[in-house]
Amino acid sequence: MSQQWTSRFGHVLAAAGSAVGIGAIWKFSYVTATNGGGAFLLVFLLFSFIIGLAVLMAENLLGSSTGESAVNAFKKLLGKNWGFIGFIGIFSSWCIYSFYSVVGGWTIGYVSMAAVGKLNITDSNQLTIIFNNFISNPWWPIIAHLVFASLTCIVVLAGVQKGLEKAGKIMMPLLIVIMVVLIIIGIRLPGSSAGLKMFLYPDFASLTGKGILDALGLAFFSLSIGLGIHVTYSAYLPSNKGIGRSSVWVVILSCLVCILAGLMIFPALTSAGLEPNAGPGLTFMTMPIYFAHLPGGTIWAITFFTLLLMAALTSSISLLEHIVAYVQSRFHWSRRKAGLIVTLSIMLMGIPVSLSFGVLSFLSIGGKNIFDILDFITSNVLMPLFGIIICLIFGWSSKAISLMPDNMSRLKRKCLLLIWRYIGPACIGIILVHGLI
Repeated sequence: MSQQWTSRFGHVLAAAGSAVGIGAIWKFSYVTATNGGGAFLLVFLLFSFIIGLAVLMAENLLGSSTGESAVNAFKKLLGKNWGFIGFIGIFSSWCIYSFYSVVGGWTIGYVSMAAVGKLNITDSNQLTIIFNNFISNPWWPIIAHLVFASLTCIVVLAGVQKGLEKAGKIMMPLLIVIMVVLIIIGIRLPGSSAGLKMFLYPDFASLTGKGILDALGLAFFSLSIGLGIHVTYSAYLPSNKGIGRSSVWVVILSCLVCILAGLMIFPALTSAGLEPNAGPGLTFMTMPIYFAHLPGGTIWAITFFTLLLMAALTSSISLLEHIVAYVQSRFHWSRRKAGLIVTLSIMLMGIPVSLSFGVLSFLSIGGKNIFDILDFITSNVLMPLFGIIICLIFGWSSKAISLMPDNMSRLKRKCLLLIWRYIGPACIGIILVHGLI
């Protein structure tokens, strides 16, 4: 591809940014709290550095060796009939971005509400009403979604070096700094030690079979694998030299953010006498109570929701770039034209997604609204399917196996082949089956 990263460091930060999203903050903390704390954390790290790293390596090797984004990479490696695999990732990314942009808009809305002191409330019921009223409003969430999609588009239109890489180098370090500041504030409060124990103490008796499956699923999804994003990102590298180290660093940074999220959330909740809720409830309906108890709580609430906004942007940038790279190559459009048209399609699709919490809530299948349907199809079907296919290709195709760097040791080769051929497909297959039943 014509554009390239200026350094591997820039690639690592951008790739790690694609993996770091809002889910790393609201889902990881809640699932850890309900599945044995440190016990879940250990299993999550184990899966991340075995299966997650192997699948990430496959995507990175494919992109860096072919120099092509997902669809063309599979075509170049295996033949023109294999491009459909990459298209699975493109379609998944489009679906995910169409509802992820809506959630990103929520963070913009909450930064605004925090700034005017509207969230300085200690009543959880009142905060729940505020959240439900906001997401069901027919106008403000859509406006916020359009703003969020526009911000993402601006970064992507700036290009790989001036857009993606620059954003990663600014937002990833800043995101970590903000988390560390909030952690320091939280652990100094009375009662915070109970939160640290809840997060770090390994209670294996509370780790159920479902918890292990959740750890496996989080390890897979928290790295943004199963979409082909890393194929596109690694295509901007000059070669596949050092791709192993880059992959390891992406996993390290992604896991680090998850751990920092736990250290930020747990002491804060226990110091305020709160329990972690699932999903949006944790960030939009529980954390404001904690900030309301702090001196200068409005400032910290603004800081926290700005953190969520940056986490959302680092992921949305990678989703949009992945789609734009495909559209550019498919229709031979300029980056500007492809970026604007794809963004417009996302903006339009995001409108019914947003309205599915309000005036279009009657449109549902099996109790799932438009938002939930898109989430279910991508997370439970398409992403695991992509992951299984790429594992099997790199495990059994001699053309894919030949992409492994020449300086890779025999032991590492054997371990990767073992995971690609057997462990990865089996474990990801479990995620697929578990998500469908």
